[in-house]
Amino acid sequence: MADDGPERAPRRRRADAERNVGALLEAAKSVFARSGVDAPAKEITDLAGVGVGTLYRHFPQRSDLVVAVLQHEIDALAEAGVALGTGAEPLAALTAWLHRYTEFIGTKRGLASALHSGDPAFDALPGYFMTRLEPIVDSLLAAAAKTGDIRSDVSATEVLHAVALLCQSVPGEGLAYNQRMVTIFADGLRSALSY
Repeated sequence: MADDGPERAPRRRRADAERNVGALLEAAKSVFARSGVDAPAKEITDLAGVGVGTLYRHFPQRSDLVVAVLQHEIDALAEAGVALGTGAEPLAALTAWLHRYTEFIGTKRGLASALHSGDPAFDALPGYFMTRLEPIVDSLLAAAAKTGDIRSDVSATEVLHAVALLCQSVPGEGLAYNQRMVTIFADGLRSALSY
């Protein structure tokens, strides 16, 4: 058996490649929200300030870009939950995070159709979503319940699903309407002792 030499560490992306990926993700997020996931690649690359070749080098398929944008947004939402949980009163942290989650859901309507398209490229996203966000919501709920600010009989899964349902599109209404519905929902989480 021939010795192939020392194992090599996985190759790290160059700093400019990292910047390009970040710019592409931010641009795609903005373009997808405005024009949908089928927007021309050139619209994304022009906004990102890179060439179309750079887009396809990092994201060979459109689904690769959609998945990367959603994972990036889910990760940011999870990080916001951690930051809020350590830096604010429990009820304020939970409420602020619910509104951030509402914005995430309310501005991703175009992506929802892609996720439900049957494309196997999206099969892992629901699991990723729950794995990243359920523990965060559970922690925020537990902290607020411990102080007596909210009822203790609501699970993280129920909260995630309830807010997603409250963010369904309503003709003639936008994100402000979704935020109002979630505020009413958040008020319903409060315990009788906190009034």
